[in-house]
Amino acid sequence: MSGTDKASNKIQDLGGKAKEALGNATGDESTANEGKADQSKSSLKDAGEKVKDAFKK
Repeated sequence: MSGTDKASNKIQDLGGKAKEALGNATGDESTANEGKADQSKSSLKDAGEKVKDAFKK
């Protein structure tokens, strides 16, 4: 996995956590759910990158 992809995925994950926390703090379920979705996307991207790396070796 390239360092750039890894950093981008981590930023998306952290942004999702922040969004989820903000949504929970304000009682806005929509924002909290968006944050959870961002975290899920980040996890899927990480998994995809790991699979790609496994096949490169």
